[in-house]
Amino acid sequence: MAAPSTRGRPEQRPDQRPDQRSEQRPEPQPGAAREPLDRSRVEVRRSARRSRTVSAYREGDRTIVLIPARMSHAEEQRWVAQMLEKLAAQESRRVLGDDALVARARELSTAYLGGRARPSQVRWVTNQNSRWGSCTPSERTIRLSHRLQGMPEYVVDYVLLHELAHLLVPDHGPDFWALLEAYPRTERARGYLEGVVSAARLPHIPGARHEAPSEPGPAESCG
Repeated sequence: MAAPSTRGRPEQRPDQRPDQRSEQRPEPQPGAAREPLDRSRVEVRRSARRSRTVSAYREGDRTIVLIPARMSHAEEQRWVAQMLEKLAAQESRRVLGDDALVARARELSTAYLGGRARPSQVRWVTNQNSRWGSCTPSERTIRLSHRLQGMPEYVVDYVLLHELAHLLVPDHGPDFWALLEAYPRTERARGYLEGVVSAARLPHIPGARHEAPSEPGPAESCG
């Protein structure tokens, strides 16, 4: 299957709704130039056949931005930033239902865990305010905090994959973290969640690398 981060190719015309597949036509915009972007995860592809539209999509851990060959460097910088914002907004609008979460869990398990993690149930809950997700290995159930809803898709995928890994390794030891190394956005997702915690002054993120490994409680619930 395709890597989870390949979803979405935002393209927009003025006569279409933002959630439809479309293309964005560049128009001059006043104002100061943007700061240079970090290009380590962005690949710009110029095309002589593309004369009036700009589009972008995820490919693995990279973002591909397609622009007309005639664009100046300043225009390229401006439109890369704008399309990255559109992608992030598109991803944050997706809220999966419980049935879709189960399907997504199976996709992630197949892609990164060899299909070995097979949850019997995956659902959203509203009673987890000090952790992003939890699981009960004996029942093969996974619960995700409703606070994740509206966050970027790769962040939700990371938390879901984190809990799937707990179905195979209950603690946070080296074997557990080795399972997550295959997911290319692990560190980026952890950085995002750490930023949310810091900004909101919430409790610490359960399962951080610097914590001492902890054993599941009586109900075998993992965070």
